[in-house]
Amino acid sequence: MIYEIYQAQSDMLDPLRAAARGTATVLRNPLLSGLSAFYPYRAFTAAFDVFGHTRLTHDRPPFDIKSVVTGNREVPVTEVAEYSTPFGTLLHFKKDTAVSQPPVLVVAPLSGHFATLLRGTVVTLLQDHDVYITDWHNARDVPVSAGPFGFDEYVEHVVTFLEKIGTRGHLVAVCQPCVHALVAVIVMAMNENPMQPRSMTLMAGPIDCRVNPTVVNKLATDNPIEWFEKNLITTVPRRLKGAGRRVYPGFTQLSAFMSMNADRHVKSHRDLYNNLAKGEWEKAEAARTFYDEYFAVLDLTAEFYLETVNRVFQEYELATGKMYWKGQKVDPSAVRRTALFTVEGERDDICSVGQTVAAHDLCSRIRPYQKSHHLQPGVGHYGVFNGKKWEGQIYPRIKNMILANE
Repeated sequence: MIYEIYQAQSDMLDPLRAAARGTATVLRNPLLSGLSAFYPYRAFTAAFDVFGHTRLTHDRPPFDIKSVVTGNREVPVTEVAEYSTPFGTLLHFKKDTAVSQPPVLVVAPLSGHFATLLRGTVVTLLQDHDVYITDWHNARDVPVSAGPFGFDEYVEHVVTFLEKIGTRGHLVAVCQPCVHALVAVIVMAMNENPMQPRSMTLMAGPIDCRVNPTVVNKLATDNPIEWFEKNLITTVPRRLKGAGRRVYPGFTQLSAFMSMNADRHVKSHRDLYNNLAKGEWEKAEAARTFYDEYFAVLDLTAEFYLETVNRVFQEYELATGKMYWKGQKVDPSAVRRTALFTVEGERDDICSVGQTVAAHDLCSRIRPYQKSHHLQPGVGHYGVFNGKKWEGQIYPRIKNMILANE
């Protein structure tokens, strides 16, 4: 019922928003440039613009990475779907260069947004690496006939993707899927899979949520898993491809994220309106680009969401030695060949200091010289994998660690 109400409201407002965007475009017609000198006219136009663009979308935005500077020259980049299932695609950012670079699989979060949220992470890695990413599909577009997709299926996808990349692969996991990615590497080690990655980098991930619990962690433990299923899970409406599939909607997750920083988002939209009214186009475009991405939401299958909440944030299965994958007990001490690098942000209020570095104690048989940790001063959660400090201080360490294990 929740999804039906949301979709009906969205369907009702879409024509109005489209009309508002069209009106803003007409009002900015060069033939009317004389009127744009008057602030009231620009403010009127800005109101239509903000209303027209403040909307949720459900399709993946483009990565739009056309080229990258590698070495001393700029090379074209082409997106190639190397392998696909109903739930995800192994997307390859193929560069037009003969230079052989270490292949890296970026394991993206499945937490309400598309993998394009890591566009900046990918662009930086592309300078020196052959980059792939887990491009997860929107569950509302996956037919029920495709079957379930839970915690174990996510891990299975990571294993399969690493196998497709080959024996030289490296892994970089960001945020929520650090647990799933680590389990994938452990399972590969336990089964002596020859495609085990040479290194794994775990960035701001909840390996052990018992350490310095955040507000997010406490929300997960305040209620039993039955509460989450009853209050947050709903059914995809009939007219969509995934009709009948039980999901945790992306719009619900977005609402939760925005409520944590409501004042900041209100201020950002007020600033967007003022920038448009003043004719400060670059500032306005930067804000609009961010929110176009932020408001592109992805639904999670109910089983993946509930199993992740229960197994990672409530039962701490990996950290407490209770994790099983497809009936096989997960033993972190099996990992010996894969080097480990962990990264945390000093000001991270989603995955706090100490939660990711816990992987070092779990992976007890990785040699000391193959393990390292970096705590980045002055950054919050997103600053760990995006922004100037990511590019200038964190990425060089990841690059060196990968090269050291080539």
